[in-house]
Amino acid sequence: MPITVLLVDDEPLVRAGLRAILDAQPDIAVVGEAADGAAVLPLVRSLRPDVVAMDVRMPLLDGIEATRSVLRGVPAPPKILVVTTFENDEYVYDALRAGADGFLLKRAHPSEIVHAVRLVAQGESLLFPTALRAMAASRGNPRAREAMERAALTGREGEVLRLMARGLSNAEIAAELVLGTETVKSHVSAVLAKLGARDRTQAVIAAYESGFVHPG
Repeated sequence: MPITVLLVDDEPLVRAGLRAILDAQPDIAVVGEAADGAAVLPLVRSLRPDVVAMDVRMPLLDGIEATRSVLRGVPAPPKILVVTTFENDEYVYDALRAGADGFLLKRAHPSEIVHAVRLVAQGESLLFPTALRAMAASRGNPRAREAMERAALTGREGEVLRLMARGLSNAEIAAELVLGTETVKSHVSAVLAKLGARDRTQAVIAAYESGFVHPG
């Protein structure tokens, strides 16, 4: 079964470009388009895409609120890939905090766009650029620090979280730590459970906001 994608952007040329790139892949199929965040939830309910590639700045309903509406309104929500022009955009960071699963620049190479959709669909990895890591660390969050302290991660879980924060996939973490992939998956699951994080993105944001991980 191909990875199904819903494109959401108020620029027709951007949607056309993304559709051409993604539909050229044998394992990816674009199943719908929307020009504004207000149309996302009804389309997600009817089309049931695996991934929503969503712009954050749109005229009626931005990508942040659209992300929240999908996560609240669908029992098994799709993965949400934030697509935008600027990597240090506050909107992008807020969308990730709201529950988006990854990040992609509109100027990315076509191969990077395809790779990002595949990674986000698998739920394995995270696209979290340096600018957003610095933004997360600079904000700080007392609640995140308290949650990290309560989590009491083991030494190995802490190592896994730091590698997650670098954007490594489970297979890459396994290679780095000389562990089996299934073992890494178990550690990732334990980290998410202890932090009360919905996914890897939320765990990484908590890691930076709490000071557990530092940019660079």
